[in-house]
Order: sequence, then structure tokens, then C-alpha cells
Amino acid sequence: MGLDINATSVTFLALGRQGQGYRVEAYAREPLAPNTLLDQHTADPEALAAALSRAWLKTGSRLKGAAVAVAGEALISKLIEMPAGLHADELEQQVRLEAGQYIPYPLEEVAIDFEVLGTLPGHPQRLQVLLVACRSERVEALEAVLALAGLTARVVDTEPLALERCLLMLAADLPAAADGAVALLDMGPNLTRFSVLHGQRVIYSREQLFGSWPLLEALQRRYALTLDAALLAQRQGRLPQGCAEELLQPFEQELLQQVARALQQFATSPQQQPLAQLLLAGDGSCLAGLARRVEDETGITALLANPFRSMTVSAQVDAQALNEQAPSLLLACGLALRGFD
Repeated sequence: MGLDINATSVTFLALGRQGQGYRVEAYAREPLAPNTLLDQHTADPEALAAALSRAWLKTGSRLKGAAVAVAGEALISKLIEMPAGLHADELEQQVRLEAGQYIPYPLEEVAIDFEVLGTLPGHPQRLQVLLVACRSERVEALEAVLALAGLTARVVDTEPLALERCLLMLAADLPAAADGAVALLDMGPNLTRFSVLHGQRVIYSREQLFGSWPLLEALQRRYALTLDAALLAQRQGRLPQGCAEELLQPFEQELLQQVARALQQFATSPQQQPLAQLLLAGDGSCLAGLARRVEDETGITALLANPFRSMTVSAQVDAQALNEQAPSLLLACGLALRGFD
């Protein structure tokens, strides 16, 4: 089971194996009261634990262990080199010694993990190792709030790696991915992450200080609407008078500017490649007609990301709600996939 905790909601998503594919076994989302999370820190652990308990009950699942994630801005990630041929214990000891050069905290206050990515191209005697670290208090805070809700953090992952895992699965279903690079623009409440996949690996990733939170606040303050309610009303042509002109259209225009900026930065980077497709994800990506307008503005085929396109869905899951909210469930899906690694 994957658990996505962000500033606006908590989301549980449980996956199971079905043949060579996956099946959505359980899903539930529960909104968070304002200021429950502040800058990725839990300001009100009791309120967050209560929301987790309510969401877990909605899933109908008996699973009490979940994969959760630490936000990218709280992480230190570094590609390092190690000699090939070391035993596992020797490699771990060497990585910890090397980590001291890059981590500006005492190592006893840091949670560290690493993964061997393979040999260094052209240098078979050297290994490429991905080192990831964060303050231990971040991991402990996640474990504590889950324990308060009667749950267990089975895995503490990172948001960038969980999204990368989901992007790899998405690209496997896209014929365009075989012909060129595929980009993902995933918009969270406070941050937007732009990633590019080429040759079955992420070659570029960048975060932008832009998200859906200002739109969420304005919708609630002016029209007493949640974003989901506003998107439904937009699809049905029942938006309150002035809402589209005052809030949705300006937000969409700003989002289009962020897309253009992300594409420009990638085009001038050493990793630049022709893009075959652009996937849109996150809450704000579901604005009616947004993918078409992005395509018109950029000339790149754009579509909403749906990680469940090739999955079956349990009868206990509301398939319509899952499909409507699919673009905002990439992180939860990537975390659930972690259980099959």
C-alpha cells in the first residue's frame, strides 16, 4: 500500500499482482484541515493521524503497513563512485565514509541509504552509486504519525524516486516512448516537478516553486468549493458565475507559462532531447481542455497521466473516482509499486 501525504490530503492506494500486470485493490482519499502540514513538517500530528485513520477505514483494506515518502527538498542526493568487487559490508562502510563529504550534519543524525546503479560507463572497475540521505527526524516523524493512526511505515522512500518508478511504468504503455523522450509535469500543492525519461531512465529532473495551493485557497475562500468540486462543475458547465474568469483561467495561463519555462530550461540543458510526448499530472492538470491547450502552445503531444490505464480494478474500488483523480495519484502509485521491487 502506498500512502501520499501532502498539504491538502492523504491518499491510500493498494496494488496487487494480476498475472504480469497490476490490480487496484483499495483506494481512498481524505482531505486535510488547513495548516495540518506546514512546509512538509507535521504541525498537528493528532489531526494528521485522525485523517489517516479515516482514509484507511474508507479503503476497506486490512493492510496496515504502507510505503511513505520524504519530500525532495528534504533530501540530499548524490551520485558517487565506488570500487567494483567490494563485498556488501565493505561497500556499505565505504559509502558511509564517502557520505561524510556531502552531508552537512553529524552522520548519527542522518538516515542514509544507497543503491548501486551499475558500472561506470567505460570504467568497469568503478561502480556508480546513488546516495540518498535526510535528517533522521523526518523519517521518525513519519513513523510516529503512522503509529498514532495504528499503521506502520514499512518503507520510507523518496518522492522523486517514487515518481520516477511510476513514470517508468507509464512510459512502458506509450508507443511514443520508443521513439523519443517522454516528459512528465507533476504539479503538487506547492511544487511542480518536471522530469524527462529517455532510454528507460530519467535523464533530467527539476523542481519549480509553483503549485495548486493558491488556487485551492481562492476557490475555498471565494466560492466555498474544493478543487474536485470545481473541476466537476467545470466539466458539467455549472461553475458559479465569475469563477472561471476570476480563478481558473488566470491559473491556467500561469500553468502554461510554467510549462513553457520548464521546456525552455530543458532545451538549454546538456541532457536535452526531442520530446515525443508530455504527460500532465497533479491536481491542477485536470482543468477541462488543458492538455489540448498545452499541445497547441508547445507543439508537443500532451495527455493526462493515468497510471491505471492497463490495470484492472477491484469491485470494492470506485472506478469512476479513481479514473477522475488518476493524474493526481502518481506518487501514491509509485509508492505502492515499491512493494514489488
